[in-house]
Amino acid sequence: MPVGRELLLRITVEGPAPGARFQLQRGTGDLEPPIRVTKESITFEFPVRLGERPDGSPNFLGPYAQGPPAGRFVYVNSGTLAGQSDSCWTRRAKIPLTAITWREIREAHDRGGVLETRIAGTSGDGGPACGTVPLRTAWRVTALRP
Repeated sequence: MPVGRELLLRITVEGPAPGARFQLQRGTGDLEPPIRVTKESITFEFPVRLGERPDGSPNFLGPYAQGPPAGRFVYVNSGTLAGQSDSCWTRRAKIPLTAITWREIREAHDRGGVLETRIAGTSGDGGPACGTVPLRTAWRVTALRP
């Protein structure tokens, strides 16, 4: 897959903390709403532009990609950071992109799919997930529609 092309990513937040709003961070302060919200999950889809790092591994570019090239990630904000002014929560979950390989990128492109992962939406204290969150499922190619 050539550098410069876009790749669609999907993050599903499973078991979101009750009463907390979740939004995807775009750039340094803009927020994007989810594409789907149910009581059981919240789903975000967004594009990243593909680049290549000096070591040959993928580099994810664009307004959703945060952090240094060797450690790219995206933020899913919750509570006040998601625009919910009356929330007692001010959190964001950091979802690493570093495990995504060229093989998975090519497969998503060839199959016309999206790369998807799932994370827990609630942390141990009952509030929204925050900090670097473990992936519940490895990044995998799925159909375009959730």
